This record gives sequence, structure tokens and C-alpha cells, in this order.
Amino acid sequence: MTAEKWNQTINFSHTEFILLGFPGVSEYRQLLSIPFLSLYLVSMLGNSLLIYVIWREESLHFPMFVLMSALSTVHICNLTNIIPRMLLGLIFNLNLISLPACLIQMFINYCGVILESSILVVMAIDRYVAICKPLRYADIMNKTLLVQLAVAVVVLSVCIASYTVLRNSQAQFCGSNIIHHYVCENMALMLLACSGISKNNLVGMTLSTMFVCINISFILFSYVKILHAALKIAPGSIRHKALQTCGTQLIIIALTYISNLLSSAMYRAGKSVSQDIQNLFSVAYVILPATADPIIYGVRVKEIRECIRKLLKVNVVFL
Repeated sequence: MTAEKWNQTINFSHTEFILLGFPGVSEYRQLLSIPFLSLYLVSMLGNSLLIYVIWREESLHFPMFVLMSALSTVHICNLTNIIPRMLLGLIFNLNLISLPACLIQMFINYCGVILESSILVVMAIDRYVAICKPLRYADIMNKTLLVQLAVAVVVLSVCIASYTVLRNSQAQFCGSNIIHHYVCENMALMLLACSGISKNNLVGMTLSTMFVCINISFILFSYVKILHAALKIAPGSIRHKALQTCGTQLIIIALTYISNLLSSAMYRAGKSVSQDIQNLFSVAYVILPATADPIIYGVRVKEIRECIRKLLKVNVVFL
């Protein structure tokens, strides 16, 4: 190769990519969209209903329920950022995405993941104060603190997501332009970079590991203290309600982090696990908690269950 051709190759960088989610499924790609579309619709309906009920009923205007609605809002944003484009690719083979659109999708995706995890931490703080310091709950978990925590969480998510997107925007993509993933994910995109990505991978892995470890440690510490305090309460309705509420939150947390862990494990397995299986576990991490969370809240949280029942009765009478 002449020096001129070599320079042309180095200076060339793809500006459009093909999102080839589930590359091993060629004949049944349209059928594969059916379960994803069904889960997407159920999730959107469940989360929208939960948000509507919480903001409609003044009796639910407390930090715990506000945080539930915030989590549902993040779920809706995450799903809307990812699933419709994935369905268009599966049904109509509309897989092309520009680099700016890819980076925007990546930014929203990372913000959503960080916000989701951070809201679970704030929920742990709320339950800790409610059970361990009940007499000071109203003073501690006030609107000012919630606003401060919300601002801190948003700033943190924007900073981490911006750093990741900025580093990816500076890379050159002179090889293939096929992303073997259903979403513009950091590692999937950087595998196409022709420049060195080891530093990018190391920094990204360090940040994500530290963030997850700190959050999990904080959540575990909070709920150990919560369970210890709840078990000290004399058996009765108050103790039952405390354990019921904490149990619900722990189910939500376990579902989120187990899905994340399984998705990461499949990705780390590399070539020993097919790309389709890796993508399946990855999309499960996005769609399963978002679908299950409002159902779990609707079934296990008495206040929400009663408000939904009352809302449905009113609509039936009206009709």
C-alpha cells in the first residue's frame, strides 16, 4: 500500500452504521419482534398508569411514591430510546443509524442506566430514614433534600454519560460499520474503532465498576440497618408494613441488578456465547425490570393497589 492510500485509510471514518441486532436470526426476525413489542406495550401501559395514579392522588404525594414515579419515568425514557428503533430493524430492516444519532442514543442510554441505579439508592435512603428515624422522617426527607438529590443524580448521570460519548466521538471508525448489537452500546461501537481503545475500555470499566460497587454497598448497608430496625419493632401491623415495603424494594433492586449481572456475564463470556444470546440478555436487562416494576408495585403496595382499584371502578361507572 502506497503512503497516499495509507493516509486515506487512516483519515477515513464511517459516519453511518448498521445496527444488526440478533444477526443469527435471519428468517424469523419479524416473528422475534412480537414478544418484544408485547413487552414494550405492557411496560409502557404499566409505567404510565403508575405515574398517572401517583400524581393524580394527593394521598400518594410522599417521597416513596414520588421516587416510584421517577423510576417509571426513567423506564419509559429508556424503552423509548431503544425498543422502537430495534423493532424497526427487526420488522422493516431499517438498521441504518448515523454517528450523531448513535452517540445521542448512547448518551440517553447511559443517563438512563445511571439514573435508574441512583433512584434505587435514594429509595434505600428514604426507607432507612422512614424505619430507622421515623420521628424525624418529615424533617429529613423534605422537598429541599429531594430536589438536591435529584439535581446531584442528574448532574452525575450527565457527566458520566458525556465523558463516554465524548471519548467515542473522537475515535475513528475505518473498518467495518456493522454494530452487532440492537443499540449503540459503548463497547460494541468501540470494537469498530481503528485507533487504540484499551485506555477507553479501562477508564470506562473502572468508572462503571466503581459506580456499581458503591451503589450496591450503600444499598446493602441501608437495608441491613433497615431490617435490623424493623425486627426490633413489636410484631403487628406496623412491623408487617415495614417488612412488606422493604421486601418490595428489595425485589425491585434484586431484579434490576441480577438482570444487569447476567447481561454483563454473557458479554464477558465472549465468543463462548453467541452474539444473539448476549443481545437477548442485554435487552432483557432493559425491558424486564421496566415491565415487572409497575406490576410488583401494583400488587404489593397497598396504597397504589387501592388507588388503581378506585380508578378502574370510576371508569367502569362512567362508561
